[in-house]
Amino acid sequence: MRKSAPEVTKKKKVVCQNRKAAHEYFIEEVYEAGMVLLGPEVKSLRDGRASLADSYARVKRGAVFLHNMHISPYPYAHHVEIDPTRTRKLLLNKKEIKRLTGKTEQKGYSLVPLKVFFSGGWAKVDLALVKGKRKVDKRHAIKERDMKREMERAKKKGEY
Repeated sequence: MRKSAPEVTKKKKVVCQNRKAAHEYFIEEVYEAGMVLLGPEVKSLRDGRASLADSYARVKRGAVFLHNMHISPYPYAHHVEIDPTRTRKLLLNKKEIKRLTGKTEQKGYSLVPLKVFFSGGWAKVDLALVKGKRKVDKRHAIKERDMKREMERAKKKGEY
């Protein structure tokens, strides 16, 4: 489901976030996708034992896959041996997959997960269509943020 504005939805429990994404990329669109997981992986996610560092998504053969997302093994699941960084399938509509396929084939666009959360008992991921920032863009964003912070401080002190 494509999001454009903040929506009032079911209660969300955020498991992990990719905080670097906003600094490294221009976020064009955000999609909410379900994840295909095994039982012990769901239990580890509920414990908050996951990381999105260096993870990305790719469209392959009409499906979207999440690569390099680390979910720590569940300590009480001794009967199942699961690779913590295995490739996981994401669940999206065909129309969304076609749109993402077309966009990611353009130069400079890629898919990056922003956060993993539980919504209504289901594990989901916010997947962003992003375009990379150059060093100049990153410096400009930092400069704007600092100026905004200074303005807020001046307003609080009454120097405005």
